Amino acid sequence: MARILLVEDNEMNRDMLSRRLIRRGHDVTIAVDGPAAIAAATAGHPDLILMDIRLPGMDGWEATRRLKADKRTASIPVVALTGHALAGISEGARRAGCDAFVTKPCLPEDLVKEIRKVLDGASSTKKVRRSGKHA
Repeated sequence: MARILLVEDNEMNRDMLSRRLIRRGHDVTIAVDGPAAIAAATAGHPDLILMDIRLPGMDGWEATRRLKADKRTASIPVVALTGHALAGISEGARRAGCDAFVTKPCLPEDLVKEIRKVLDGASSTKKVRRSGKHA
């Protein structure tokens, strides 16, 4: 399966998501903030990054911009995780360099499907897909 970097500052969300991903056979690395995400992505080059947008200090948007600007990590797909389904989130995700976004809370099956779509390259364009409760 895939090597996934899960960037999530909320311990409960982190635990729940990582357990479900591991149960599905994924190798999960965890980061709790933007700088840790950048360091982990640069060192480990995961197959995909699940990036919480609301992080302490450097938010997920900025961490994603930095990852996409670095030639070592630019090709790693980023799926934004957000609890906000506000107008403009899709555009903000695209501008930051995200390949897709999922609104929280989401069903584990929806998240796994989105991960599979992104990893399989279901979309050959830079279009941001939206999944989750408010999709």
